[in-house]
Amino acid sequence: MTTSFYDLECKDKKGESFKFDQLKGKVVLIVNVASKCGFTPQYKELEELYKKYQDKGFVILGFPCNQFGKQEPGSDEQITEFCQLNYGK
Repeated sequence: MTTSFYDLECKDKKGESFKFDQLKGKVVLIVNVASKCGFTPQYKELEELYKKYQDKGFVILGFPCNQFGKQEPGSDEQITEFCQLNYGK
């Protein structure tokens, strides 16, 4: 059995199912993120990119990861608060 991108699903920050099939027809950028990483300033550029192209169907999916150097130790709520306070989303 072959699985396509649109067959996938994940849990959103509220723990609810997010099915990728709702992204059909959009341009999707998937990013592995960590708020304590040296690359964290990229959030600013990602937010700017999203704002510039969101009306054209551009979507960014950020997946927090704590597996590499423990650079994302926070809970979903803490990560959301960090992003909202610092980058607006």
